[in-house]
Amino acid sequence: MRQWRKKQAVDRTRGDLNTRLHAIVDGLSNPVEFFLSAGNNHDCVHTVKFLEKVELNGSNVLADRAYGARSIRQYISEHETNYVIPPQSNVSNL
Repeated sequence: MRQWRKKQAVDRTRGDLNTRLHAIVDGLSNPVEFFLSAGNNHDCVHTVKFLEKVELNGSNVLADRAYGARSIRQYISEHETNYVIPPQSNVSNL
């Protein structure tokens, strides 16, 4: 049963079944890419793999603190892209 739920991007969080919707939108808020993940996965777990699906060069990436992991900010910088993402509280800015 548990394997079925993973394939369906559903998992248990705080007692309920839950799913997360992640989306990349353009400057006019039109969806470019989206995917579903299990609700108990942290936002940043799939981010780099998700960003590989879109062309980043010359873009500006805006995201909230959940996407502020060093590996994500480094990936964006390597593609000559600007970002505005506050770092996570447990991550240094270096």
